[in-house]
Formats: sequence, C-alpha cells, structure tokens
Amino acid sequence: MSLIKYFIILIFFSMFHSLAAAEEVKKIGKFKDWETMVLKNDSQLVCFAQSKPVLQSPKNNPREARLFVAFRPNEKIIDEISITSGYQYNNKNSVIAKSGKNKYKFDISQDNFAWIADNKKEKKMIKTMKKGSRIMITGYNQQGSQTIDHYSLLGFTKAYTAAKKNCS
Repeated sequence: MSLIKYFIILIFFSMFHSLAAAEEVKKIGKFKDWETMVLKNDSQLVCFAQSKPVLQSPKNNPREARLFVAFRPNEKIIDEISITSGYQYNNKNSVIAKSGKNKYKFDISQDNFAWIADNKKEKKMIKTMKKGSRIMITGYNQQGSQTIDHYSLLGFTKAYTAAKKNCS
C-alpha cells in the first residue's frame, strides 16, 4: 500500500471516529414491540420511540422498515411521526397509515422517509396508536409496487411517554 493511500485511510477512520464520538445514541428502554432512544450531540437532543414491522408484504422482499415518533426540543418539534419502508417512495402514490377505521396520509415524502405535515393530525394519530393494537403502513416503491408493513402497538404508549419525558 502506498503511503498516500495509507494516509487517506488513516484520515477517514479518524474523521469517522470523531463523528461517532460526537453523537451518542443511548437506548432508554424496550417496551414490548417498541423501544425508546435518545441521540445527543454538542448542539442537538433528539428523543424517539421506534418499532420494526411484525409482518411485511410482500414476504419475499424483507426491508429495513421503521415507524418513529420523535421529539427535537431545540427545534421545538414534538410528536413528529415519520416512516421509512426501506426503499425510496414514488411521488405518484400516497403513503397511508391505517388502524381500525382511522386512516392517515403522510403528506411529505423524500427519498426513503415520509412525514405528516400537520401536527394536529400527528396528535390524532398518536391517540389512535395509544388505543390500537396494530397499525398498517402502505407505501409504493419507484416501480409502483405496493408494500404493506404491519406494526404492533404493544408497548407504544410506554415508549412514547419515555421519549417525551427524556426530551422535556
């Protein structure tokens, strides 16, 4: 290996180590199918509850999907609901959450994530999640194929409360 390549690799690893040390992700607790995490760095505090799907469709294509409720006090953001289905969403179809008779449309999608723009709708969805046992997220990839992720809501209320408490 040339000295220049060695030097570049050394710089890369030292930068990566500095970034990793600057951000500390701490797991606060596991609450059945949900967990609470806190991310701290020099200028920001983010607390969130997250869960993975208990069932994914189509079954033959496992994806890294997650449902989040986040708090970012430095930005005065509370109850921010976001979703990633593990692929880039298309702009032709909406990302929809359904629990019982309740249906919520994610207004903003960018790359692999989608958000609800209206905080009142987010608060309503959180109430639904606290009462429900399951929520299903329907999304569409760039080719227009539909996916449905089923999330258990067991433990949601405790994980949500812990995230909110750690960022208040």
